Amino acid sequence: MSLGHITNRGNNRAPIFFDDSDYIEFLRILATVSLECGWIKHAHCLMPNHNHLLLEYPETGPGRGMHLLNGRYARYVNTRYARSGHVFGSRYRIEPVTRDAQLLEASRYIVLNPVRAGICSLPGDWPWSSYREELTELVLGMLGSREAFEEFVLAGLERPQPA
Repeated sequence: MSLGHITNRGNNRAPIFFDDSDYIEFLRILATVSLECGWIKHAHCLMPNHNHLLLEYPETGPGRGMHLLNGRYARYVNTRYARSGHVFGSRYRIEPVTRDAQLLEASRYIVLNPVRAGICSLPGDWPWSSYREELTELVLGMLGSREAFEEFVLAGLERPQPA
């Protein structure tokens, strides 16, 4: 299995989520695709015009699953809002995660995204991230407890964001 931090933006940086139902549908599609493709989701954050996923996926890569995820969600958006065309801009971007420190930093970066964007004050205030979910065994194994994860994430607010 491989790990990667995957990001995907709306076409022309336009919104991809318009209300709570859209966020819920994206997460439903993500869960279905994860089962179909053998993915393990370690973290996520859905922002109004982009999303972040920290995924463990088979060595063949996330391509097939991302095609399914983005295609199904785009069909949903275009049908629901009686529109056509691209929902997402360019192809998704992926940053391979090869070290434990990278995994932890990506987990923190992802759940702090709405705080750093000024959408909320604390990561637990944003309902569309994995911050309030159970930790995966991999992340829990590295930090030992939910409390240690919360301390690790909040310590990231005190550090400047990497450029």
